[in-house]
Amino acid sequence: MTASEKDRDILVRTLWGEARGETLAGQIAVAWTIRNRVNDGKLKSWWGEGYASVCQDPYQFSCWNKSDPNFVYLSGVKPIPAGEFANCQRAASAVIDGTAPDPTGGATHYYATTMPKAPAWAAKAKQTLKLGHHIFFKDVP
Repeated sequence: MTASEKDRDILVRTLWGEARGETLAGQIAVAWTIRNRVNDGKLKSWWGEGYASVCQDPYQFSCWNKSDPNFVYLSGVKPIPAGEFANCQRAASAVIDGTAPDPTGGATHYYATTMPKAPAWAAKAKQTLKLGHHIFFKDVP
């Protein structure tokens, strides 16, 4: 699948909102989770169509919720620090361009270890990776 400039920009902003404090490897893992949703093989996917749609689908990535403190940065009201943005661009490009392999084992979900408890959906999914401050999962068939 090809990604438009808008897709790339939205993926970079999502990585900043969700994983800016992670290493490059951690940001790549988050980006792969998004790519796995984009490439789920369904004609009309529940996740959305394309990177921008998947990232901005309501309540999928909390950084895009209007009540989230990251939203003012993602929407352009406040500037994202250039160095942090550049780091997220590297991760996004590596995943979109296919130069970084999927470390998540096909994960389509993750949550931050800073959450007080695991989300309910985690009990029905298979953990595939713990990296940095995120735990990654895929659905059990």
